[in-house]
Amino acid sequence: MGGQTWAAKGRVPAPEPVEHVPWMRRCLELARRAAEHDDAPVGSLVVRGGEVLGEGVESVVASVDPTAHAEVLAIRTAVRRAGTPDLRGCVLYTSVEPCLMCSYVIRETAIAEVVIGCPTSAPGGLGSPWPLLELEGVAGWGPPPAVLVGVLEEECRALLEARRRPGAGRDRARDAGRTGGRSGGAGPARGRPRQSS
Repeated sequence: MGGQTWAAKGRVPAPEPVEHVPWMRRCLELARRAAEHDDAPVGSLVVRGGEVLGEGVESVVASVDPTAHAEVLAIRTAVRRAGTPDLRGCVLYTSVEPCLMCSYVIRETAIAEVVIGCPTSAPGGLGSPWPLLELEGVAGWGPPPAVLVGVLEEECRALLEARRRPGAGRDRARDAGRTGGRSGGAGPARGRPRQSS
């Protein structure tokens, strides 16, 4: 059930499924909130059956906690709300490709689908030598989630790039040191729009 790389298959990405756009817009709102507090502009949601189980606003700087990534915070809330660490049937939305830590948490909770705004040039769960979101056959993990990259990609990327301009939020040195390095680069071809069959 692993994802297929559109670029590797020589295809153009499918159009954004309309049902994902409102959820990604909410991720962008949460990402703007993170940026207001000098954190990387990343927002995340966990949704099941049209209901938001958890929201996450990147809070690494604000909370002085290197694990306070938007995806982890959204998953923590969803797990508490669901009363179980098993989030099968849930969709995680995030404005930026999840880092390795967040990707591990996604796999541990068995989230069924991951919808990403834009890839990252830093080590992420898809576009790195350690593609945790697509690995199959890992003991204790079920099948990898279906992954779609590129929903509102330009808006998500623009938010990251605006933050990196001089005078906009934290400086580049602090950005580069952020766990997961959400730098907003285009990333390798592997991190381009994907879908699972």
